[in-house]
Amino acid sequence: MGRQPEVLWAQRSDKIYLTVSLPDARNVSVESKPHGAFRFSAVGAQDEHFDFSLELYDAVVPEASKINIGMRNIICSIKKEKKGWWKRLLKSEEKPAPYIKVDWNKWCDEDEEESDISDSLVSDDENNGVTGTDDEGSDDDSGLLYLPDLEKASGK
Repeated sequence: MGRQPEVLWAQRSDKIYLTVSLPDARNVSVESKPHGAFRFSAVGAQDEHFDFSLELYDAVVPEASKINIGMRNIICSIKKEKKGWWKRLLKSEEKPAPYIKVDWNKWCDEDEEESDISDSLVSDDENNGVTGTDDEGSDDDSGLLYLPDLEKASGK
């Protein structure tokens, strides 16, 4: 048996996100079963074998699940069989293994779900640190792109 990489999880009413932190992973294998069994294995940068198995809280649809392998992590989007919020990630009521943590960057509460932007499968490599909206409530126009007045700049 190999080592376990850090696994971050978040949910929406229709899917579960599992982000496996494993830079330069090779030979990635992800398998999910309709009853909720999930298995991951890969080879890390120093030829170390990583693997883990999870018994998810409820049934999933393996055919509708997706995987995105990035330079630093692997993101699995697992479709739930029934739309709704799970009480926890795993079927067992015991505390999850220490390598499983909540992904607060992708987490969404039930009342916030419709306004999220992370519906697409974007790895941390591709979003350049952008995690969503600014909760600070600032009054600046940071969402607007500044374009200089080209006529003034060219002296017209």
